Amino acid sequence: MEVENPHPTDAIKRILPWLVAVSYFMESLDTTILNTAVPTIAHALGVVPLSMKAALTSYTISLAVFIPISGWVADRYGTRRVFASAIGLFTFGSVLCGLSMNMPILIASRIIQGCGGAMMVPVGRLTLVRTFARSEIIRAIAFVSIPGLIGPLIGPLFGGLIVDYLNWRMIFFVNVPIGLAGLYLVFKLLPDYRSDEKPPLDFVGLILFASGIGLLSYVLEVFGEHTLGSYEIPCLMIVSLSLLLAYWRYSLKLDKPLLNLNLFKLKTFITSVGGGFITRIGIGGISFLLPLLYQVGLGYTPVISGLLVMPQPIAAMSLKMTMPWALARFGYRQVLVVNTLILSGIIFLFSRIDSTTSVYLVILLSFAFGYFASLQYTSMNTLAYADLSDKDTSMGSTIGSTVQQMASSFAVAVASLITGLFITDHLHTSSSAMVSSIHKALITLGIWTLLSTLSFTRLGVRDGANVSGHAGDLKEEKIEG
Repeated sequence: MEVENPHPTDAIKRILPWLVAVSYFMESLDTTILNTAVPTIAHALGVVPLSMKAALTSYTISLAVFIPISGWVADRYGTRRVFASAIGLFTFGSVLCGLSMNMPILIASRIIQGCGGAMMVPVGRLTLVRTFARSEIIRAIAFVSIPGLIGPLIGPLFGGLIVDYLNWRMIFFVNVPIGLAGLYLVFKLLPDYRSDEKPPLDFVGLILFASGIGLLSYVLEVFGEHTLGSYEIPCLMIVSLSLLLAYWRYSLKLDKPLLNLNLFKLKTFITSVGGGFITRIGIGGISFLLPLLYQVGLGYTPVISGLLVMPQPIAAMSLKMTMPWALARFGYRQVLVVNTLILSGIIFLFSRIDSTTSVYLVILLSFAFGYFASLQYTSMNTLAYADLSDKDTSMGSTIGSTVQQMASSFAVAVASLITGLFITDHLHTSSSAMVSSIHKALITLGIWTLLSTLSFTRLGVRDGANVSGHAGDLKEEKIEG
């Protein structure tokens, strides 16, 4: 492993999490802030709102396609150059979006944004993992993961305020000063890591995997809509899964595949990535259902609805210092099992909210959900690196980011689909019927989250101790030795 700064200074360790956190915030905010402005932008560009779906899906599909090569690019050209290029490309794409005069230009600009976003998060996380010691990773990733939680929560509210009081183009231009500040800090402080080994890019694997993951992302984005027929969706799903299966069989024959699936043989890695994927489906759908419940069931405006979810990021920020303590005190197995059970219980309580529910209870539930969801994400993200060697951290970061992106898309699709299944008459749906269907969807997601606890029970008591610093694990190991 080559590195320009083999011993990062304390100043770099203090600034680096802030720098990576900014990139997390830019990427996560952009994926949700546009939703609120869809009708306004559609009117300005002279298209129907339904046509704006292409501008939304082009970004997420671009993320899914280009994330798999982020690790290879960072290892070959260095984390500093790639991270700077990612921020620059994302910022440039944002400017083009703000200047777009028609839909084709907006879609192309969103694809450019996605290319930059696909590199920012995994390369930023990779830099953290290579800069901090294993025992410091939890605190660092706990800090930078908070903006990833805040972005989707304040995005709709922020977008609504911009559309109401400013021009819709400001949604994209707000990224410019943030991106320029990020570029300055990258060139000044970011360590430049790169791999000693520089294998050629697996183009065949890239085509198979990118085609499969891109097509699957598209199917998940339009799932439950009427833009595709009842036969087209299953056919596209079969094609996408066939491409991914073909990649899996192809990658087993290579020494240096695009994505090293052998990492899934590590218990901590497959639990973090695979088990995390299952859990994220249940938790991730809540951010889609709660605003709908508040506006339809409680009759609140979009702005008030946005304010009701604000306690979630506040809880994550105010209690983030307890997350490393919790993992050090109880260990990964106990934290993930108990925390997932608590989250499922909170989701069940959300399903009891109606017009008679006290707003203070709603705020309390939102605060609790924000803390435990943040603890869950931090625990799952850091566990992935517990048993990875230094040469595999890049690959692990790439795989983890790809799976998380798929989980986010799938969570919203599943939540939307479940809600629709409980609506008997889609053409004449009353508010009470909509609330009832949302309640049932929340119960379903709560059950799913409850069952996902099983994915963490396979962890041993000592698994992840080198990352969490779980004292009980170390004592037990010393006694057995």
